[in-house]
Amino acid sequence: MFQQLKNLDTAFKHVRTFSIVLIFVCLFISVFSLVKSFQAIEKAQNRVYILANGKAFEAVAEGRKDNIQVEARDHVKTFHEYFFSLDPDEKVIQANISKAFYLADRTAKSEYDNLKESNYYSNLIAGNISQEINVDSVLLDINQYPYFFRCFATQKLIRSSSTATRILITEGFLRKVSRSDNNPHGFLIEKWKTVSNRDTTIQN
Repeated sequence: MFQQLKNLDTAFKHVRTFSIVLIFVCLFISVFSLVKSFQAIEKAQNRVYILANGKAFEAVAEGRKDNIQVEARDHVKTFHEYFFSLDPDEKVIQANISKAFYLADRTAKSEYDNLKESNYYSNLIAGNISQEINVDSVLLDINQYPYFFRCFATQKLIRSSSTATRILITEGFLRKVSRSDNNPHGFLIEKWKTVSNRDTTIQN
C-alpha cells in the first residue's frame, strides 16, 4: 500500500512539473505572439498604398528622426530663398519677407529692419535690381540641440548694365516647433546672423 502511495506521490509530482512547464510554454507562446502581432500592425500602419492611373504604389511612412537632416537643410534653404530672392517690386519683397518671418525668430526681423533703415530695399526698387540666391550647401550639426547650421550661398544682383556676384555665409540654430501651412518642416531658425557677404565678380 505504501508503495502505491509512493507511486501516486511521484506521479503527482510529475504531473505538477509537467503542468508548470506547459503553463510557462503557453505564456511564452502568448507573449511572443502578441509582440509579433504588434510589430506586424506597426509595420502595416507605416505602409500606405497610393492609387494612380489604376496602379497601386506602395509608400513607406518614415519617422521624423529618419530624415531630420533632409528636412532641416530644406528649411534653411527655403528661408534663405524667401529672404534673399527679391525683385524691384515692393509687394514682391514684402510677400517673400513675410513668408521668411514664419521660418525664423526675431533675429530675421532685426536683419530686415537694418536693411530697410539703410534703404537697401528702396535702392533695389529705384535701381530696378533683381536679387537671386542659390544655396550651395548647408552644414548641420544634429549632435547638439538646438541644431547648429551654417549656410553657404551665392547671391546675384542683376542690373540692366551688370551682374554682381556675392558669396554669402550665414549661421544660426534650429529649434523644433509645431508644423503648419506656413512652416511645414516644423523648425524655427534662431540667433541667425550673417558671417560674410562679399562681392566676388562683377560682369558687365
